Amino acid sequence: MEISVMTYGHPFWENTISFAENCSWKAGPYLAKMMRNKEFSETERVFVASEGDEIIGYCTFANKDELPDDAQYTPFIGFVFVDEKSRGKRVSERMINVASDYARSIGYEKIYIMSGEQGLYEKYGFVKIGDFKTVYGTEDQLFQKTL
Repeated sequence: MEISVMTYGHPFWENTISFAENCSWKAGPYLAKMMRNKEFSETERVFVASEGDEIIGYCTFANKDELPDDAQYTPFIGFVFVDEKSRGKRVSERMINVASDYARSIGYEKIYIMSGEQGLYEKYGFVKIGDFKTVYGTEDQLFQKTL
């Protein structure tokens, strides 16, 4: 398995758009739209897990996530998804570690994840900060990891 750090023009860019668009998670098509419309800043990235030419997962590194604009937390790992047939192989952990290394390499000391998952991100060194209202009117957990 390989984890690639992508920006526009990467060989896996278009295939990742297709994979996200057709994945089983409802947020996948939204990521595909963002990628197609090039809605990423200069330092934001998409990380893709692959086995050979087959994409098996993705996540993003972004300045913002689903918190309101006045939230003081940044940057975020988001859109963490692994194809069902590849789960249980620590794909998420590897993508999160590569994204965390990237964040550290550009000067960040902390990184955040918003999620409704219980007990997943704690395994990867994240600590729950609390429950926060999202821009969607829902509530999610905010996790922080010191890099």
